[in-house]
Amino acid sequence: MKKYSSLIIGHICKDKNTDCLGNTVFAPGGAVLYSSAAACALGHKVGVLTKISEKDEDLLSSFTLPREDISCVFSGNTTLMENTYFTPDKEIRRSVCASQGDPICESDIPKDVEASIYHLAGLVVGDFEKDLIKKLSSRGRVAVDVQGCLRNVDHENGGVMFFADWAEKKELLPYIHFLKTDAAEAKILTGADDAEKAAEMLSSWGAKEVLITHSGKVTLFADGRIFAQPIKSRNLSGRTGRGDTTFAAYINERLCASPEDALLLAAAAVSLKMETPGPFRGTRQDVRNYIKEFYC
Repeated sequence: MKKYSSLIIGHICKDKNTDCLGNTVFAPGGAVLYSSAAACALGHKVGVLTKISEKDEDLLSSFTLPREDISCVFSGNTTLMENTYFTPDKEIRRSVCASQGDPICESDIPKDVEASIYHLAGLVVGDFEKDLIKKLSSRGRVAVDVQGCLRNVDHENGGVMFFADWAEKKELLPYIHFLKTDAAEAKILTGADDAEKAAEMLSSWGAKEVLITHSGKVTLFADGRIFAQPIKSRNLSGRTGRGDTTFAAYINERLCASPEDALLLAAAAVSLKMETPGPFRGTRQDVRNYIKEFYC
């Protein structure tokens, strides 16, 4: 039996990223890629479950964890994302899902895998079978990146993506231990502009711990309290994957650390990651050094 701190479930994808200056870069992407890289770099034993087209099997080499910890189910299509950023901080963007992989189902999880946390690292609505959150809650703690519950694809309009409120939020939030949103997603869910208020509301609807990311800080509601840490990155060249890195670092640290300590490490890890494009490839010691230099 393979036992993991977390099993990170989601579609690795092909990304076409164009910045506000018109520079275009093609790269492997997806929340599952950035999340697994961060958790692995910090020393956690994590596994991945992903779906891709068989012709794109070479994408699996983009993961930074050992091949034996990657479970891949072949899909009719591989997810393809085209992102155009309109501001230097990459907060404002237009995203198109040119192709979407088949939904991931509970039956796709290998029978020889157990995890303390089942992390749903979705990209768009439809990435997972309808009742997957409920099913996984009987296996362990469920962590959800709400992006995969809010970001819809207009397949009849070229794959243009749009955000809409999550109709099942009050039904499903009680099954979620860790919930991650960004500031814009939190407002869609709650109507609140203030991250602290939004986090408290989401917790009152059932989520045990709520993490909200923003360009300048990370806000957390856990154990009935608000915590916050600033983002201190010295440049934004590695902005893609910010929320994924933060969330994966936090939830895996929480298995052995307090909310406050886990948040500090997560904020430092993402600050360091954002200074270099691509998934995080530093070490735990690198993050500790960053904390000493910039957070103490």
